[in-house]
Amino acid sequence: MRLLLIHSDYIEYEAQKKTKMAEADPVPKDGMTEALTVFTAVEAVDEEDIDDVVAQSVAEIEKTATQLAVKNLLIYPYAHLSSDLSSPETAVAVLSAIEKRLKETGRYEVKRAPFGWYKKFKLSCKGHPLSELSKTIVPGAGAAVKEKKEVTHEFFVMTPDGERHETGAFLDGRFGALVKKEIGIAEPVGGEPIHVDLMRSKELVDYEPASDVGNLRWLPRGKIVRDLMADYVLQMVLAYGGSPVETPVMYDLGDKAIFEHADKFGERQYRFKSGNRNMMLRFAACFGMFSIMRDMHISPNSLPIKMYELSTYSFRHEQRGEVIGLKRLRAFTMPDMHSLCTDMEEALGCFEEQLRLGWKSGQDFETELVGVFRCTREFYDKYENWVKSIVAESRVPMLIEILSDRVHYWIAKVDLAAIDGQGRPIENPTVQIDVESSTRFDIKYHLDGEVVHPPILHCSPTGSIERVICAMLENTANQTVPQLPAWLAPTQVRLIPVAERHTAYADELCTRLNKAQIRTDLDDREESVGKKVREAGMDWVPYVIVIGDAEMESGNLTVTIRRLSEPKVPHKEQLDEEELIALVRTNTEGMPFRPLYTARNLSKKPRYI
Repeated sequence: MRLLLIHSDYIEYEAQKKTKMAEADPVPKDGMTEALTVFTAVEAVDEEDIDDVVAQSVAEIEKTATQLAVKNLLIYPYAHLSSDLSSPETAVAVLSAIEKRLKETGRYEVKRAPFGWYKKFKLSCKGHPLSELSKTIVPGAGAAVKEKKEVTHEFFVMTPDGERHETGAFLDGRFGALVKKEIGIAEPVGGEPIHVDLMRSKELVDYEPASDVGNLRWLPRGKIVRDLMADYVLQMVLAYGGSPVETPVMYDLGDKAIFEHADKFGERQYRFKSGNRNMMLRFAACFGMFSIMRDMHISPNSLPIKMYELSTYSFRHEQRGEVIGLKRLRAFTMPDMHSLCTDMEEALGCFEEQLRLGWKSGQDFETELVGVFRCTREFYDKYENWVKSIVAESRVPMLIEILSDRVHYWIAKVDLAAIDGQGRPIENPTVQIDVESSTRFDIKYHLDGEVVHPPILHCSPTGSIERVICAMLENTANQTVPQLPAWLAPTQVRLIPVAERHTAYADELCTRLNKAQIRTDLDDREESVGKKVREAGMDWVPYVIVIGDAEMESGNLTVTIRRLSEPKVPHKEQLDEEELIALVRTNTEGMPFRPLYTARNLSKKPRYI
């Protein structure tokens, strides 16, 4: 079932011509004002569990009506929402049942436009963030939601000394922001996240109006940051023993294992018809890697097997009104590693190693991370001392969530998050112990004549690349002088000649620094030195050098170091060329490098925004 929910000033329709499947005796002309118009398409897959589809649809419509405080509902059949429609008989039955259920609540004025008629309509959409929402209903998902609601959740905070504390004592600061979000304490927030303005004003990323919402255009300055992050994760994973692969972005839902795995994420999927096959776009790299593992000849001697993919792109059909900036997207880049382990003991060891990778990524991206560990009651009772050990090694308090029963494919997971400028978590690294997928996908090895379906770890050492950049930009709100880590700065050194006679010297220095693998550009524009210095600051360039007569004669450079500066108090040091190179290399040591993606001479650099 596909739903498109429009908060309408008014909706008017008029039946024009009936088709072979038209309902008899329609209301030929009708409409509503101040209404929630629910465009609907009943799909072939809905015939698997009509009652569940109806229940989910009614719940979603009521939820949206409550959010919008509307009492008028118009159910409007709209076949154009799907290319895989149910039979007309099923569609009429589903729509009639939805209409009846909503009327029976007594809370709404409900109307339904006739099925099977060509209709003309007029509609005025309100135009606020929640005025246009879409929803995909998948049969069977309602039962999973109901089961999940019956599971109890226990929260407490564990400190590195292994002591257990009530959550109420940890509601301040960044960790407190995570605790409040997880335990359901609502925090008032307003306005747009600061990174949305920064991503555009710094010419990193922009929206792409010619694409689906939540798909972005990456400009050269943003592209190099994104590529360096991808290089960083690859470098980390290779050092850890991971093996890179690449898998397709779309999968056949006719594969039973893929359908069952995808069914757990019903509302987040892009599904479509390709010929006579029902397909979907992946929301993670699981499908492709699990298919590879299923076809492998696995020996216990080769375990653990660590398989890695930078999934460019993964897709989730997020609510239109909730898609914003780099924090929540419909297409995103996810570093995704799956580790096939011999047994639970080995899985716990790999979990510890991969959690360390997650904490390290926060340090390398210079964003403070906070963490929540989640597991089932059965897991916690068995491995409580192990949980204490990972919190002790993390050396920070962690929120613990214990589920009374398992409702997901995992029995234990950790989520690390940054906190944005409005005090809201940005989920980033994660590690999960999956005890379900190896059986579902028939991933196995043999031991003493017995078939073993081993545990699988899911790990993103950084979280999605887009959210990491989001976290770094949001983190600049906490910096006295905003900046990116030097290894990620699109331009690391900027040279500013005072006059035209200094340009040749600056140009030669620029060439040498780029050959030394330091991204260096030259501001050769016909602008004042003061304006050039200010714009270098606006570009967050880590090292800025003004070159005049003294620098040409002595070879000593006056370097403004952004990291050591204060607002309106630039920190300057005298360095020769070799000392400058040594300083930059010290501050970027061990990190990946790429050359400039933008014009070397700023006089040649175009404006993108």
